[in-house]
Amino acid sequence: MIRAIAGRELRGLFLSPLAWSLLAVALIIHAWLFLVQIENFMQIQPKLLAGSSELGVTDLIVAPLFDSSAMILLLLTPLLTMRLLSEEYRSGTIRLLLSSPVTTSQVVLGKYLAALAVYALLLLLIALMPLSLLMGGSLDLGRLAAACLGLALLLAGYCAIGLFLSSLTEQPAVAAVGSYGLLLLLWVVSLSGSVDRSGLFQWLSLTGHYRPFLNGVVRSGDLIYFLLLILAALLMTIHRLEGRRGGG
Repeated sequence: MIRAIAGRELRGLFLSPLAWSLLAVALIIHAWLFLVQIENFMQIQPKLLAGSSELGVTDLIVAPLFDSSAMILLLLTPLLTMRLLSEEYRSGTIRLLLSSPVTTSQVVLGKYLAALAVYALLLLLIALMPLSLLMGGSLDLGRLAAACLGLALLLAGYCAIGLFLSSLTEQPAVAAVGSYGLLLLLWVVSLSGSVDRSGLFQWLSLTGHYRPFLNGVVRSGDLIYFLLLILAALLMTIHRLEGRRGGG
């Protein structure tokens, strides 16, 4: 049933202009940034060679691309997730869905997997950009793999939060604004670190857990953070739908 719900949601996304528009916008922006990073690298390459710098393609092209990608997709994710449940509320089809022989968990996971499938395709296309550099030079594949893993976890967290906010309202626009607000808060919360003696804000920060992946560092604490974030958002979404189902 999870596969059926995910397939239904994916068909709805790709039969409308939404998914195609998001993919097109994201790829155009990433391609432009990628070309800009290559141009900048070519301009400073003689200085790097003259100074025997250890910085290379991965440091100056791949890492900045994935760093920018996190913010670009933070801005696009609410547009992808805002209608996942709020549109069902507004159209009334949520009653049919919840009265069918499927569990609330299956509904939530099906819609979540549909959003992840869209981003899995996008992540693959983004990863092909730095991989194309292998045709003319070398690349730290281990660091690229770590960056891809970090971005995949980050996007999974974005989608889980967006899905939860979509479960709270019948208005997709409100869900989108709420997702923007919460994601941006989690992105900038570490700026309060100077007054946070307990380190809580730093631990809550998406930035602090994502950027180590860009340096090729995969820490168990960062993996646990993202898994807990995803699990908490999905459980809250399930609880929200259970309450709606119980309330009729």
